[in-house]
Amino acid sequence: MTRRRSPSRPSRHSRAPRRRDGNRGRGQLRIIGGEYRRRLLPVIDLPGLRPTPDRVRETLFNWLGPGLAGARVLDLFAGTGALGLEALSRGAHDATLVELDARASRALEDNLATLGITHARVVNADVMRFLDAEPTPHSLVFLDPPFRQDLAAACCAALEGGWLSDDASIYLETESTLAPEVPANWILHREVRAGDSTGRLYRRRPTGEDSPTEDAC
Repeated sequence: MTRRRSPSRPSRHSRAPRRRDGNRGRGQLRIIGGEYRRRLLPVIDLPGLRPTPDRVRETLFNWLGPGLAGARVLDLFAGTGALGLEALSRGAHDATLVELDARASRALEDNLATLGITHARVVNADVMRFLDAEPTPHSLVFLDPPFRQDLAAACCAALEGGWLSDDASIYLETESTLAPEVPANWILHREVRAGDSTGRLYRRRPTGEDSPTEDAC
């Protein structure tokens, strides 16, 4: 996943800037665990396009733990695909990476080919339009919408339209000033702050199932 911010008015898929702590220089994405550990992949030169920092990914995938094996992954606003590729490296069954920018989408396809990954696809599309299509349930969703464009709540609600398995995990990253509106059956499991963003991992419970709220840390 990625952050972008345009110096002018942002587009629907633009990202806010992200600090590059823990990444090995501009223009590279490092896979930090699993089958493709330590592989370096190019990141194309687009304004503000940066991989999610290593330390944030490490924290997130420690949270996910062995439950990641066999997961069906949906990476929305994929950018560099840092999270989707990391999940595939760590044993995810398959992944769909949705990215509006055509150049970023082609770069994602190139990186999948470089790694020899055939159980993933890149969809060059607007995320909200993609979520209007016929849904397929996924067990893990990465959701990193552009900051300050009021997309987080709409995307979360759209995911409840058949895109999530009963026990899905959803990682939502937003600006730290936002208190995200999520469906009532999403239970906050963990959260982490990095720079101007906060990442929250939710565990989904089927609608109507009583479940205690988990402590965040």
